[in-house]
Amino acid sequence: MKIPEILLVETEHKPGSLARVLQVVGESGLLIENLNAVRRDQHRTVWELTLEFDEAVDTTLIDRIDGLPGTRVIGKSDRVFDRHRGGKIEMVAKVPLTSVQQLRDIYTPGVARVCLSIRDDPRLAREYTNIGNTVAVVTNGTAILGLGNIGPLAGLPVMEGKAALFWHLAGISGVPILIDETDPARLAEVVAAIAPGFGAIQLEDIAAPACFEVEDDLRRRLDRPVLHDDQHATAVVTLAALFKATRQIGRELGECVVGQIGLGAAGMGIAQLLLRKGVRESLGTDVDERAYARFESLGGRRSTLEEIMRTADIVIATTGRRGLIPPTAVRAGQIVLALTNPDPEIEPVVAIAHGAAVAADGKSVNNVSVFPGLFRGALDARAPRFTAAMLIAAAETLAAEAPEDQLVPDPLDREAHLAVAEAVRRAAEEAVLAGDAMPA
Repeated sequence: MKIPEILLVETEHKPGSLARVLQVVGESGLLIENLNAVRRDQHRTVWELTLEFDEAVDTTLIDRIDGLPGTRVIGKSDRVFDRHRGGKIEMVAKVPLTSVQQLRDIYTPGVARVCLSIRDDPRLAREYTNIGNTVAVVTNGTAILGLGNIGPLAGLPVMEGKAALFWHLAGISGVPILIDETDPARLAEVVAAIAPGFGAIQLEDIAAPACFEVEDDLRRRLDRPVLHDDQHATAVVTLAALFKATRQIGRELGECVVGQIGLGAAGMGIAQLLLRKGVRESLGTDVDERAYARFESLGGRRSTLEEIMRTADIVIATTGRRGLIPPTAVRAGQIVLALTNPDPEIEPVVAIAHGAAVAADGKSVNNVSVFPGLFRGALDARAPRFTAAMLIAAAETLAAEAPEDQLVPDPLDREAHLAVAEAVRRAAEEAVLAGDAMPA
């Protein structure tokens, strides 16, 4: 697995000094994710190099940099840890508190009037509390990123990150909720018990197959939107990418055979949405025999890696297995989305070199591009659930917002998030009136 490392390298302030360092890095098989001049005096410059290391990297890199004339590695930066220090989020008050009268208005005794009003008409909670702008970001830590079952506490930095993205990209208050429970029924029971304090529930990094049971259970029990992000937000951004990719190569998505390699949370969510959208055929393969029954119930057909690579027009991989797809298996003209993070099943440049018409990985096709808008739209519509129509509307809008040379918009493009939110809001209002529901 690739883990970011940030080296601090001091060079002489002379032409060619940095270029020699970059050459050594390139010869070690590394890509520079970021380069920044930290400080400079008259004779020397300190550079911050962000690299992605893994077990295959040449361990002599630092020695080789130190061997360059006038150059040395002076340490490692704590930039990532510094940005996490003290946590990434906090809860702050929206109203002033500078007088006793304000205290009495927002707390006792004034607050009693508001409490009694909500008791008599629960709908007023949307007007007089923050519930309509609050999402619970819930995990049990069983499938954190590419790290696996590391537990809820170790997954908290991810949940805080989600909450930070909710706020910056959609103005939503995301609240991390850690639940130390792996039994699906008990996990759903806990989430249902705390649900009254939130406008919506985002399930996050819960391993399959438990994630399917928990989401299905909560959607039956709750009167507010519930979405397992790894399934459905990933499916939306994948569908958006395929709208753009098929348009680029002059194909109709509905005419394509899709091969889904990996039928865990993300794979099943993608397959479900693409079948709902009407792809011609969905082939699926997984190492877990239990996955096939659910996939086939959605309308998919059991297959193998070899058959998918040989026959599918679109190949989507969500397996967690780096390098799973042999480059020689790529067919000319295929669309290949290898979405496992941080290490894809095949690198996009390799897939393109072996004939793929379009290829991307999970760094560019990532659910961060869509989940803030999905929840913003659902909250604004006061929707009781997410529907397939809402997800498809989000995908269509996301594709429309993407620059011509990209499959999806820049994840920090706030206008794109707000456009998705508006499309979801409209679809939610139409779907609720029609009595539609996203299939379980």
